[in-house]
Amino acid sequence: MPNSLSPTYKAVLKRFEQSTPSVQWYLDQMPDLIKGFPWEVSLAWVFLRVEQAHHRALYCGVVKRHRAHREIAERAINGHHMTRQGFNDLFANVFGCQLSEATSKKIAKAEGVRDQVIHGKDVKDAAMRNALVDVIEYAELLNGEVKGHDCVEPFGRLTGFKGRGKPLDKSTSRWLLKGIGFTLA
Repeated sequence: MPNSLSPTYKAVLKRFEQSTPSVQWYLDQMPDLIKGFPWEVSLAWVFLRVEQAHHRALYCGVVKRHRAHREIAERAINGHHMTRQGFNDLFANVFGCQLSEATSKKIAKAEGVRDQVIHGKDVKDAAMRNALVDVIEYAELLNGEVKGHDCVEPFGRLTGFKGRGKPLDKSTSRWLLKGIGFTLA
């Protein structure tokens, strides 16, 4: 849906229903939030899920692609202060390439609206609806990029993502994760 047009309430729900099964599963509360709460609530919740998906993408990348020990990887990701640029940098280090420009632009527009809402600015409902559609489209784009690196979709189920490969020992995993850019105590 082009963002030059402001989606209606029904158009946001329709875009959600047209999204991939993985995105629908991951953002399963979105329709109920849209129907029952102000737009600000839906926007705050989807950005919580975006942050969680970012962590999931990095976790799956370091565990599957780099064979980091899962416990050390989880500790590193949960303990790392993640900024927007920090996620982009870590994504590049983990997956060997930057997020595509289209994917980066899609979330940047929505983040701008999210920032205004979270910081108490007056934001039009149309801008929040556009941001929700942008997040749905971002989820599909990020899923495609991560899946293209032989990992599972971060906006989806993670079952069976690791495979049978033997992980590195904990000490080596710590050094690996430090080298990638994670902060470890």
